[in-house]
Amino acid sequence: MTSQIADALVATLEPRGVVVVIEAEHLCMADAGVRKPGARTVTSAVRGSFRDNDVTRAEAMSLIYGSR
Repeated sequence: MTSQIADALVATLEPRGVVVVIEAEHLCMADAGVRKPGARTVTSAVRGSFRDNDVTRAEAMSLIYGSR
């Protein structure tokens, strides 16, 4: 899903770069079986200038993760 969102943004907006980060909680892990609340998964998709330039990507990621 993360890659699909990134690809749709690129196709629709034609930006120079896209970063999509999704954090989700596994409700099946919290409610059934394991009973481990807070089990989270983080996925990311990077396109364009964010993929090609390490400095730009690092800056974007620090802005995303720094705001938590």
